[in-house]
Amino acid sequence: MTSLRRLGTSDLHVFPLALGGNVFGWSADEAQSFAVLDAYAAAGGNFVDTADVYSAWAEGNRGGESETVIGRWLASRGNRSDILVATKVGAHPDFKGLSAATIKAAAEESLRRLGTDHIDLYYTHFDDESVPVEEIVTALDQLVKEGKVRAVAASNISPERLRASLDFAEAEGLARYVALQPHYNLVSRETYEGPLLDVARQGGLAAVPYYGLASGFLTGKYRPGKVVDSVRAPRAAALAETERGQRVLAALDAVAEARGAEPATVALAWLASRPTVAAPIASARTVEQLPALVAVADLELTEAELATLTEASEASEASEASEA
Repeated sequence: MTSLRRLGTSDLHVFPLALGGNVFGWSADEAQSFAVLDAYAAAGGNFVDTADVYSAWAEGNRGGESETVIGRWLASRGNRSDILVATKVGAHPDFKGLSAATIKAAAEESLRRLGTDHIDLYYTHFDDESVPVEEIVTALDQLVKEGKVRAVAASNISPERLRASLDFAEAEGLARYVALQPHYNLVSRETYEGPLLDVARQGGLAAVPYYGLASGFLTGKYRPGKVVDSVRAPRAAALAETERGQRVLAALDAVAEARGAEPATVALAWLASRPTVAAPIASARTVEQLPALVAVADLELTEAELATLTEASEASEASEASEA
């Protein structure tokens, strides 16, 4: 039985891989989405991550498609009490920004689409610096007091605003952020390591990194000159051409071969070992993509393996210049 990880200072305990819901209702139709969700739950998974905006960018979609699919799945399986649902506010076309009124209205719509009376973890998707942190934190606290949200978290926020939010919540005795969702992976360490990680660590926050597999690049299927059929292929293929990307792939290949594991599993295991990280997020469009992701729960890398990956993923000045 895989041991669950506590999410920061909250009473939420999560499987060490969060299943990303960005593909549901977009590149995975409802039947595919249900199959992936079923397989994730069967593997012991209990932490599903979505957002009210998923997937407004797709032609014909308005946003909320992913929440709707997840809500239908929860209703059809009768397993709401077994699954921790995380969703986000601030980027839906009809509910942009983080004013108190927007947060309240968007939360009601998310609850409706999810077919539930509570959201387990509610993130501010993108910080809205036009709104004082006091207003944002107070609005989120109100949702917690009403029982509509169990715990609150932040994504895409500066260290300064995160610190101010935590300080205000602490001073006023309001619900404080328990988790942070940063962009973080083997080829993007500077997006979290440094001041943001320092604030998270000091505040006892858990990190739930997105782009854990760098848009699929860290699965190992993207190689220089190789064409892959995926909606995320252009971004991942570009990483394959960088010096840093090639170093990381070589290190992943070596560790994966030695452990009889998939490169994706190794990349996620490295991420799961990092300070503050509770559960990386990764999405699967098909059931076949899922085993390599949930296998992170059972792969513990040695200190030497972690050091090999960490060293390969350091950003050199040359690689930073070429990636800029």
